[in-house]
Amino acid sequence: MRTEEVSWFSEGDRISALWRTPDKGAGPYRAVVQGPGWLGLKDAKLYVRYHEALTAAGFAVLVFDYRGFGDSEGDRSVLSPARQLQDLRSAVTYLTTRDDVVPDGIGVFGSGGTGGGNAVLLAAADPRVRAAVSQLPVADGTDWLHRMRSEYEWLDFLASVAADRRERVLTGKGRVVHPREEIMVPTGERRATTIKADVDGRIPTAIEFAPAVEEILAYSPVSAAAELRTPLLVIGIEDDATTPTDHAEKIYEAARGPKELLMQRHTTHYAAYDRYWTQTTPRIVGWFDRHLGPAHIVVSTPEGEHRIEAPDAG
Repeated sequence: MRTEEVSWFSEGDRISALWRTPDKGAGPYRAVVQGPGWLGLKDAKLYVRYHEALTAAGFAVLVFDYRGFGDSEGDRSVLSPARQLQDLRSAVTYLTTRDDVVPDGIGVFGSGGTGGGNAVLLAAADPRVRAAVSQLPVADGTDWLHRMRSEYEWLDFLASVAADRRERVLTGKGRVVHPREEIMVPTGERRATTIKADVDGRIPTAIEFAPAVEEILAYSPVSAAAELRTPLLVIGIEDDATTPTDHAEKIYEAARGPKELLMQRHTTHYAAYDRYWTQTTPRIVGWFDRHLGPAHIVVSTPEGEHRIEAPDAG
């Protein structure tokens, strides 16, 4: 796998990205774009083996840091799913400027929390995306934050958001918080795992509280899925304590196009990345291989399903 540093602009800020391609050949490639998962960065070791599998199958991968994260420009006090979706759409546009990318062969892969949810949002918002894989997604931001807390903790949390919003109106300033500690509530497994240790020390740690929370409360990939006809593979974990199992199930149930649900059992959110990656990764690659172009013939069924076929050789 070859890796090259590339960049483009999203709403005026420079985006830092890695362009990963097969060891041999110059393209054009079918390409998969990836925005990192919740508080993730483009160079996380966790993603490398997925990218190696995709490039070994002939795909290119574009993985990048959202604005305000990692090596990308932008305000590091802002955590905004809406802004992340803008960045994902700018990544698709960047791919369309490259001569080594098949225009009809662009897909999206997202893994972990808002990473998985953002893949659904991008596929629903951008018709240039022809296939999507959503691994361990958040389907509904309000439900996600609520289920991390007891009811009294939830009510106190909402009151603190309202108080911060009032303070911002009166003084122009509000609280800044560590998003993992004061927006998300880490599980015991999250505190113990080292699977993201290589990037944990480089994520933003002083996020504007109320604006970030209010965006996550409004975050709803499951609503987007209800209008989605793009082929979608959803990967979940049974009894997941970090991104609830029924979030993956609800996105799968809502989607209207070709779809599959892969449910991993007898494991946990972070352990599954190691335990089942040899089983899930070929399915991810196979999904993109089946549904990405070039689009010479697009077949639509009365049920709304679409599949893309290439003509016979010769």
